[in-house]
Amino acid sequence: MKKVIISGGGTGGHIFPAISIANKLKETIEGIDILFVGAQDRMEMEKVPAAGYPIEGLWISGFQRSLSLKNLSFPFKVIASMFKANRIINSFKPDLVIGVGGYASGPMLQAAANKGVPTMIQEQNSYAGITNKLLGRKVDIICVAFDGMEKFFPENKIVLTGNPIRKDILDLKHSAEDSRKQLELENEKTLLAVGGSLGARSINLGVKAGAKEIVAAGIQVIWQTGTDFFDEAVQFIKDEKLDDKVKVFDFIAEMDRAYAAADAIVSRAGAIAVSEICCVGKPVILVPYPFAAEDHQTKNAKALSENDAAILVADNEAINLGQIVIELFSQPEKMENLAKNVSALAHRNAAEKIVAEASKLLNTST
Repeated sequence: MKKVIISGGGTGGHIFPAISIANKLKETIEGIDILFVGAQDRMEMEKVPAAGYPIEGLWISGFQRSLSLKNLSFPFKVIASMFKANRIINSFKPDLVIGVGGYASGPMLQAAANKGVPTMIQEQNSYAGITNKLLGRKVDIICVAFDGMEKFFPENKIVLTGNPIRKDILDLKHSAEDSRKQLELENEKTLLAVGGSLGARSINLGVKAGAKEIVAAGIQVIWQTGTDFFDEAVQFIKDEKLDDKVKVFDFIAEMDRAYAAADAIVSRAGAIAVSEICCVGKPVILVPYPFAAEDHQTKNAKALSENDAAILVADNEAINLGQIVIELFSQPEKMENLAKNVSALAHRNAAEKIVAEASKLLNTST
């Protein structure tokens, strides 16, 4: 029986691709034993068991870039995590360790590489983080989602696979008309505005500022606000009597329905959001979160906008979203061109490609 550790997490953008990889490994390799390793008190400790996999937690967190008392415990967390990572390697005896990004990924990959266990990284962003850049020298294979990653990693280790995304979004079987009906909308032009699972304040403020004009232009809105902005958005829509044209959600569980209903999308530029949008093939306005590590969301967005596959709007310009959305919808040829170009960047079989690379390492391990 082959044994694999998948390590990382912290956000849905790390966790859900990791689960996709695990599911594909189970489909492909009979009897495989998979253990997840995450960071204590992060969302993977809940989401991974819910997906049917065991998980171990490390006492690890990120280093704060600003002055913070939390940094005083950082060296102790690293040491404790390395000790536990080594104990996990010794007890589980994996044939392969896969790092998907997030705090726990570093200690586990380091411990595995030190013990000669085959290792691979799944780098989701167009700009590699510090930990993965350092680990890139030690791991065996680096699966990437964007071209040009040789500036961060040894070129001979890089395999372009794309990011694995959820099967329901990859297949997108629902029609626009049926999805709009389920969302209690008319079968008319529709915008999806979404800021990730936690919401995005600048996108929310931009949608709020432009909602009346967007609706007046004959465009319906599916608006995912996140928890913090939800009550404000609901009250605003009620006060402005826009309830029938703007549907507000704090979180959208069935994103496949929302994507199917939309003619265009406003979104942050996290790696998985970008990968999903490429597979969905809809014109998109990307508003990168400017405070993401190493400003990687802006780099993700530029990877699309420089290929005429997205409209990039700076975070401090998001207040003008209403005007930008109306202008986009007034140009059907531009919308068609954006959709065609973003579809061309999709990697629809990313999970299969990653598992194919993992299988090579599993076949060489003893």
